[in-house]
Amino acid sequence: MTLLCVPIFVADVHSALRDAHAAKDLGADLVEFRIDDIFSGTDAVTPVGEPPQSEAASILQLTSDSPLPCIVTCRPAGPEGGHYDGPDDARISLYERLGTAFGSGEQPPRYIDLELSTWQRSANIQQKIKLAIQHPEQLRDLSTSLILSSHDFQGRPADLSRRILAMRSVAAAKVLKVAFLARSLRDNLELFDLLADRDRPTIALGMGEFGLMSRVLAPKFGGFLTFASLRDTSATAPGQPTIDELLTQYRFRSIHPSTAVYGVVGHPVSHSLSPLIHNAGFDAVGHDGVYLPLPIVPGFESLKATLLELLNHPALTLRGLSVTLPHKENLVRLAREQGWPMDPASTAIGSANTLVVEPDQAGRAVQMRVLNTDARALVDSLASELGSPLGKAVAIVGAGGVARAAAMELAAAGASVTLLNRTPDRARQLAEAITPFVQGTVAAAPLSELGLHRFDAYINCTPLGMKDGTAPAASAIPVSEIAPRSPGAVVMDTIYNPLETPLLAAARAAGLRTVSGLPMFIAQAAAQFSVWTRKPAPVALFERIARERLASS
Repeated sequence: MTLLCVPIFVADVHSALRDAHAAKDLGADLVEFRIDDIFSGTDAVTPVGEPPQSEAASILQLTSDSPLPCIVTCRPAGPEGGHYDGPDDARISLYERLGTAFGSGEQPPRYIDLELSTWQRSANIQQKIKLAIQHPEQLRDLSTSLILSSHDFQGRPADLSRRILAMRSVAAAKVLKVAFLARSLRDNLELFDLLADRDRPTIALGMGEFGLMSRVLAPKFGGFLTFASLRDTSATAPGQPTIDELLTQYRFRSIHPSTAVYGVVGHPVSHSLSPLIHNAGFDAVGHDGVYLPLPIVPGFESLKATLLELLNHPALTLRGLSVTLPHKENLVRLAREQGWPMDPASTAIGSANTLVVEPDQAGRAVQMRVLNTDARALVDSLASELGSPLGKAVAIVGAGGVARAAAMELAAAGASVTLLNRTPDRARQLAEAITPFVQGTVAAAPLSELGLHRFDAYINCTPLGMKDGTAPAASAIPVSEIAPRSPGAVVMDTIYNPLETPLLAAARAAGLRTVSGLPMFIAQAAAQFSVWTRKPAPVALFERIARERLASS
C-alpha cells in the first residue's frame, strides 16, 4: 500500500504536534517533521516546550509524542529546497541522537531523510548515519531507517540516471526518493518507469503543476509514499495537493495498478471542475478510474508529442480525455494525421473535446475515437431560454473551437448565425468553412459592429471573464450597446467558472434573459462519462457538486 505522508514545517513543537494530530484525523499514514527552521546546530535553548529545553530534546519530544510514525528532515539551504544553514556535523549528530533514542518515554523517528549529496560528502557522515540507524537491540518497530533523497527544483536533473545508480549502491538506504520539477506531463512517465524498475521501496515525484499526476498515481505504480499538505498554505513543495483533495477528490485509496486514467487536457486547467465531477461520478457508479488535470502548453506539436507518449505508455492505461482550450482544433488535426475515427460533428466542425481509448481484452489500447459533445450540449442549453433555433438570429462572439461548434450546430438547426471576432478575417474564414454544411446562414462581421444589429441571442465563446484564466475578468459583449436594440434577447456565456460572469451579471441587470455555461458543461461532461464508462452519468450529482463548488469559490 502506498502511504500518505503529510509534511509539517515545524515552527514550534506544540503547533507541529497539533498539525500531526490533525493529519491523523484526516487519514494520513505518517508525517514528516521539517525541522529546518527550529534547528540551528548550536544546541541552543529554545523557547518551545515547558520547561525550556535544548534543540535536540525539543525535536525528540516531537518524535516521541507524534500520533503517527514520522520522518525527520533537516534540509540544508541551497538547491534542494531547505532552510537549514548550520554545520553538517551538527545536523548529522542530531540524526545520530534521534536514531539512538531509547530512553524512558523516548520514541525515535521511523525514518530520517538525508540527501544523496550530503551522504557523498564524507566517509565520516556515512559512518555516523549508519550508526544512527543500526541498533539490533531495539525492537523492530522502534528502529530508524534511512531515506536517501535527491531533489531538483529547476527541472529534471541531467545526471538523473547517475544519481539513481549512486543511491542504489548505498545498502544502508532502506528507501530511495527522487523529486524534481516536472516541465511537462512526459516527465511523469519517467518517474513511473523508475518505480517499475525499483530495487527497494522508492518515492518518485514530480513537482509543480505538471507533476500532479505522479503524486496522485503513486499507488498505481507502487510508490512507497506520496506527500499531501495539511492545508493550501502549508505545502512544502510546488504542486503538492492537500490531503483532502487527494483522499476525497482523487479517491487516493481506490487507486490500484488496474485503475484506468482519464483527464482534462488544456492550458490552463487548474480552474476546471471536470476532475471533481468525474471522480465523484466514477465513485457513484463503481467505475475503476481516476480523472486528473493534465496541462499541455499551447501548440499542436506539444499536444501531439505528449498525447502519443501517454497513449503508448504500457502501464498508464489512459482510457479517455476531455480536451479544452487551446487544443480542441489540435485534437482533430491529430486525429486526421493518425487516422483515428471521428464522429460527424468533429469532422464537420473541425473541433473536438473528447478522446475515447478502446482497449482490447488484454487491456491494450487498440483504437482511439474522437468526439464532439460540446455542440449538442450548447444548443440544448440555449434552447432552454430561446426555444427552437429555427429562424432565430444568433450572434456568436469568438472564432475558436467552441464558436465553430456553436455556429455549425445552430446553423444546421436553421438559425441565422453571425460570427464576430476581434480578428475579422478569422471570423470570415470560419463562416466560409461552415456554410456548405448547413441549411441556415452563417455570416461574419467585425466585433465593433455587434451593437448595430438586432439578435435573438448572443453567445460568448471566448475565455474572456473566466476565473483563473489568462484573460481579465471583463465582459466579452458590450451589454449596454446590445440591450436597447435587442430587448428580450438571450445572453449565453459558455464559461461556467465563475457561475455569474461579468457578462451575465450585466445582462441580467439590463433585463435580458441569461443562460450560464454550467448546463452546457454538465451536458457535455455527461456525454463523455457515458461513452467512457458505458453507464448513464449521474447528472444530478454532477450539477449539485458543480454548484456547491462554484458557490464556495
